[in-house]
Amino acid sequence: MAISVSLINMKGGVGKTTLAAQLAHAAANKNIRTLAVDLDPQANLSQALLSPETYVKYLRDKKPTIVQIFEQYFPPTEGSASPRPLDIAEVILKKVAYSPKLDLIVSRLELSHTLKNPTGKERRLAKALTRVADDYDLILIDCAPTESILTEATYHASRYALVPVKPEYLATIGLPLLARSIREFKYENGDHALDICGIVFNHSSSYSIGPEGSRSIREVQAEAKKNGWHVFETQIRYSRSYAKAAREGTSIGSTSYVQWSVSREFSRFVDEFFAAIELTQEQQ
Repeated sequence: MAISVSLINMKGGVGKTTLAAQLAHAAANKNIRTLAVDLDPQANLSQALLSPETYVKYLRDKKPTIVQIFEQYFPPTEGSASPRPLDIAEVILKKVAYSPKLDLIVSRLELSHTLKNPTGKERRLAKALTRVADDYDLILIDCAPTESILTEATYHASRYALVPVKPEYLATIGLPLLARSIREFKYENGDHALDICGIVFNHSSSYSIGPEGSRSIREVQAEAKKNGWHVFETQIRYSRSYAKAAREGTSIGSTSYVQWSVSREFSRFVDEFFAAIELTQEQQ
């Protein structure tokens, strides 16, 4: 059964989606059956894995998205005169980024409409994923950086949470909110095992380099120690190759003109991450 990990931080702009996309590529390249779930109405992960052009065509063709999981039905179409019950297999897009091991549940802006009537929807993603959990080794869920029904849905669907942090001023601002949010969820769902597998420093811009970045790292480490959270040893240093990788729709190691040190550093983090979530060699 798949190990489900959400990427979450209550603070935006931490490079969460870029990290999710690169972890998905890295897992698939290691022959790990991977499902990426885009749970952000902005759909940045969908565009990063498909390319903006392919994503727009996907929506124009009126193909199903994560919205159908929360609404639990397919609306009438030209080929179907009445609504149809949900079949998650129809929502999953197979073999994205030309990878036979990487699948995707696409998001779209209309996902935000589910926030207007959230009652009873918080477990729908988890229930849908149970139907395909045996088809994957790893499920990665990219979350929106706000507390909402989507956050609760993420928790219900996750075994672990990975927290990217950009070392900058106010880097710790989302961590107490996240700690409280997870604590309240676990209190109300005592049978659900949900743990933060670690905090990773993600230097998603060059502004995190220097004295302010170093100070922020110390502050985050202190907050992590207070909460008993693991901090990954490997930091993901800033490189323009990550933006290029998103544009090319490739893993960082396959990006054109990428420096060996950049791809090697990310590979080290991937190894640390897999160890933290106990993704065993047998699963790989």
